[in-house]
Amino acid sequence: MPLTSEDTTSDRTPRTPVEPADVLVVGAGPVGLTAACELIRRGVSVRLIDRAEQASPFPKALLLWPRTLDMLDDMGALGATREAGIDITRFRYFSSREPLTTFTFPDHLTPLCLPQNETERVLTDRLHELGGHIERGVRLLAFDGLDFSGDITNTDGVTAILEHRDGTVERYRTPFVIGSDGAGSAVRAQIGTGFSGSTYESAFALVDCRIEGDLPTDEALYYQSPQGALVIVALPDGVFRFFSSLPPGEKVSVELLQRIADEQGPGGVRLVDPVWESVFRVHRRHADDFQRGRVFLAGDAAHVHSPAGGQGLNTGMQDAQNLAWKLAAVLDGRAEPSLLYTYQHERQDVARQVVRDTDIQTRGWMLKHPLQTAARDAAFRTLEPVMDRHYLPVMAGYRFRYTPTRSTQEPAWPSSCLITQRRPGAVRVGHALPRGLAVRLGVGGPEEEGRAATPPGWTVAVVPGAPEVRDDLTRAVADRPDVAVRALAADEAEAHRLCPAPGYHLIRPDGYVAAHGHGADRIRLRAELTAHLGAPAREPVVAS
Repeated sequence: MPLTSEDTTSDRTPRTPVEPADVLVVGAGPVGLTAACELIRRGVSVRLIDRAEQASPFPKALLLWPRTLDMLDDMGALGATREAGIDITRFRYFSSREPLTTFTFPDHLTPLCLPQNETERVLTDRLHELGGHIERGVRLLAFDGLDFSGDITNTDGVTAILEHRDGTVERYRTPFVIGSDGAGSAVRAQIGTGFSGSTYESAFALVDCRIEGDLPTDEALYYQSPQGALVIVALPDGVFRFFSSLPPGEKVSVELLQRIADEQGPGGVRLVDPVWESVFRVHRRHADDFQRGRVFLAGDAAHVHSPAGGQGLNTGMQDAQNLAWKLAAVLDGRAEPSLLYTYQHERQDVARQVVRDTDIQTRGWMLKHPLQTAARDAAFRTLEPVMDRHYLPVMAGYRFRYTPTRSTQEPAWPSSCLITQRRPGAVRVGHALPRGLAVRLGVGGPEEEGRAATPPGWTVAVVPGAPEVRDDLTRAVADRPDVAVRALAADEAEAHRLCPAPGYHLIRPDGYVAAHGHGADRIRLRAELTAHLGAPAREPVVAS
């Protein structure tokens, strides 16, 4: 139960007490807004604060990949997102201005370009529709009496010391805190965890502007050369982003990017009417700990990396979703506190993979030696035929896998799965369900006309096989009224690259496969439900 707040500044008129909340979210960028929306729609009370007096006007991150768009769809915000953004259908790569390769996205893997300030606007509108709001001009100063043991059950909450815009200092106690306050995170500093990694030697220059001339309005162009990299991306409303390595001793300006575009890029294009100019350094870092007791880190507070591939914003928003459904389950008593420990294991692995992959791309941009650039170009040409099956789904967010940690997450006799698992794009334990199947099974999809969306719970998708298989598995979850049982035909499972053998797939509320077993693995299914949800109220009679 959340506790109340207290104004500790005696020489001012006492502040109106703030309503207690189950979760304090520090930072109201896209990650904090996602966390707040996901929590509120699951019935969790949230206090969302941000030290800035107003929302950032800067475009910053651009791309929303399909897995993130699925989340926005579930949240009821996809329509507004698509209305404001534009599809990016191709990535074109050049080497010393010569065409190198083109990756064309199929519809289900196509990213949407939406500047970050517009993403924040869409999420803020959805937050207000859900009944939430942002408290601006409030910053975290410290935590008082923070438990550093890492054991969630050692305390009943966290006391945050907050400073308001008028100088008032407030003590606020809450069961949980999410730090989504960016790369310079005050939350991360207060829990005392490291931020391991390094900074790229080269700085980067960015100009968003309109153009005179012709450039594709649905593509991202990557010009690689020994002089550095130039990336051009179409934005909504006829604006283009020009992003380049910053030559030593230069300052960012339209004139500089014009020269780089003329010398290294497409030529024949004039940059006019700048909207935003920026120069910045790129880091590759991740927090040593994503969790300290009842305090969690998400988004840039937990990991930062190169903008190559446009993954950063998506990774952070998916952090928020992963954490939100788990917090909601624990706060509602539907899961044991130990479920929250899986957040760090799962999301830290994803962050490390994203940092690694974007680092490879960024270093590839910056190669200068002829032998190195020749090897890079050969690799691009070799990869082109298999990109659709292998790498584009990774960029879209569909191939990150939460590695199983228990033997009961997989079948006792996995031989029936071997052929399926060897197929490109096979959906295994730890993968997200394909979107179409998730919607069909009721673990994803937009709200229905005339009623608010009900976030999904746990689902057992049963491939029946023999008539008794579904009945047997249904009885195995009979004492779990919150767990839905859905039929999954063998041919449908095979079409979506799941194991089609008689058995089950246990699906989490976020649409990931938590466990898979065959018809005789009902005891393993019960073990997995207990691992995630705790012991049932009573033990059912399970046929031997």
